[in-house]
Amino acid sequence: MAVRLVFLGRLADLVGARTREVAPGPLSAALAGLPDDLLGPRVKLALNGALVQAEGLVLAEGDELAFLPPVSGG
Repeated sequence: MAVRLVFLGRLADLVGARTREVAPGPLSAALAGLPDDLLGPRVKLALNGALVQAEGLVLAEGDELAFLPPVSGG
């Protein structure tokens, strides 16, 4: 079983896909070959539905990590 990465909003356009499956392990390994903008200061991460910090994050089998873009409102 793999880790599922989910890219929402403009981040899906940036990556060129809404989802991607990667091997379990450190976040840095999971993001190899993907745009650096995915860990920008305004992008939030949700691991299995809970907001988390990118620093030191290790992904386990069956995890789902969502990348949440900044939003604007009016």
